Amino acid sequence: MAEQILILDFGSQFTQLIARRVRELNVYCEIHPYNKIPAITDAVKGVILSGSPCSVRDPNAPSIDMTPFRGKVPVLGVCYGAQLLAHAGGGSVQASAHREYGRATLQVGDSASTLFKSVAETSQVWMSHGDTIVSLPANFKTIGSTETVQVAAFKIDEEETYGIQFHPEVTHSLEGKQLVHNFVVDICGCAQNWTPDSFVDATIEELKAKLGNDRVVMALSGGVDSSVAAILVHRAIGKNLYCIFVDNGLLRKDEYQNVLDSYHHIGLNIKGVDAKDKFYDSLSGLTDPEAKRKAIGRAFIEVFDDEAHQIEDVKWLGQGTIYPDVIESVSVNGPSATIKSHHNVGGLPAYMKLQIVEPLRLLFKDEVRAVGRSLGISDSILQRHPFPGPGLGIRILGDVTAEKVRILQEVDAIFIDGLKKHDLYAKVWQAGSMLLPVQSVGVMGDERTYERVVALRAVTSIDGMTADWAHLPYPFLAEVSNEIINRVKGVNRVVYDISSKPPATIEWE
Repeated sequence: MAEQILILDFGSQFTQLIARRVRELNVYCEIHPYNKIPAITDAVKGVILSGSPCSVRDPNAPSIDMTPFRGKVPVLGVCYGAQLLAHAGGGSVQASAHREYGRATLQVGDSASTLFKSVAETSQVWMSHGDTIVSLPANFKTIGSTETVQVAAFKIDEEETYGIQFHPEVTHSLEGKQLVHNFVVDICGCAQNWTPDSFVDATIEELKAKLGNDRVVMALSGGVDSSVAAILVHRAIGKNLYCIFVDNGLLRKDEYQNVLDSYHHIGLNIKGVDAKDKFYDSLSGLTDPEAKRKAIGRAFIEVFDDEAHQIEDVKWLGQGTIYPDVIESVSVNGPSATIKSHHNVGGLPAYMKLQIVEPLRLLFKDEVRAVGRSLGISDSILQRHPFPGPGLGIRILGDVTAEKVRILQEVDAIFIDGLKKHDLYAKVWQAGSMLLPVQSVGVMGDERTYERVVALRAVTSIDGMTADWAHLPYPFLAEVSNEIINRVKGVNRVVYDISSKPPATIEWE
């Protein structure tokens, strides 16, 4: 088994960032809830205890038995994790005089400590805590302080166990990356050999062993995750992978044929299904966003089910599930109460009785792209902006008709092509166009018009959890607006969305 770092999640908003920092070092790690700790095998080279919104002083605060790993492998407690170590050892953790949130200057107290190797004696760090360690147990030694936090870092005597009050995983901790490297590589001794190439080789061998000569069916969307997952399965079982690409009538202009051509070019066994009319019928008269999502999801399941049943002896369903989806499903607080229906198709009917194969379930989105490059997949697929499952169905506010789809496809094509032409496409996380359920007065060729309004949306983001509106150049927006109004019949006004997430979402529905 590959060596790994085990990250125990106590509910911090930054836990995934810890994992990303470890993965950036080409070291495999897994996040597990504090109340579902896996067996500590020889593969575990170190343990990181995450932060938490809780206080160790609360009688119901998350707590764990550390005897299976403490003193046996290196441990790093981050924020709440550090306080938990101190509290469990008999130290004192008290409420801070004021909540400490934001930048602080760390003064390294032990420059010989391996944890601070190549870290400056004074370094900017990021604090986010309401409690403070006011006294340490006798066998703990302070190795770092700030102006307001006496115990900003500590080490336990005669064991490789450390605690830090700040968050090295966030970019505001300027030398946080170095500190994580020091812990993972120098203290835990990880070999840094978990690379995209090694993942591809290992995953293909695992898929061959798991699937054998079985047949797998998989729905493709043209997006990054499903494409990379399909290529991995294809490399393992070849023509025994049956891919289905459904035209729901809500794709971008010419996307159906372009995606099919690109998949055929890379050798996938894929069938395209034109189901536009079925989806339009399912959406007829619907205006509520959630009702539209569910109708699209139901129609997709029916089409996919019909196609899958035409393939004999299928035993597996391939999916492009990635690690954030897995983490969400087993998070400390359980699955989110409400997950938008367009994040997936809601699953397939139970009577299909297919086993699930998810070759990307260990990877973050940026790692999926790196694996895709290792597989030789073109940037036209890997750099494609995220696109919602219901497609233009949730970018047309109100009821959906074939004519509205046609209008929005033309608008969207001008916007996306313009971004690519002006070298702006790769600088935004996601861009799209919305058709609004309003009409406005305009003037064209000395005639009064009363036509539709479209909104353009472009955002910058790292993972889509938060996003800022992209500050596209005014001359570009002017050019695109002019081209849309001149070329797309039925549109006489273009607006640009300057809302960030939160409070707004990236999509409008």
